[in-house]
Amino acid sequence: MAAATDGDREAHLRALAERMQFRMEKAGERFTLTRTLDLPRPERESDLTLDEVQELLDTWKLRGLSGG
Repeated sequence: MAAATDGDREAHLRALAERMQFRMEKAGERFTLTRTLDLPRPERESDLTLDEVQELLDTWKLRGLSGG
């Protein structure tokens, strides 16, 4: 089985972020994730690597879409 490229991985994470109601933006080689739904204040993490994006989304998956 071929290893996933960074482009494939980024596309997968973008799809996951969208399903989890995050906006994922890219600036150079870094990313910003923003989630506003069901939160009193938008939750935003900036200057993330792909590994950090995946870690943050995995954490949200474990907490559930409500974030709790």
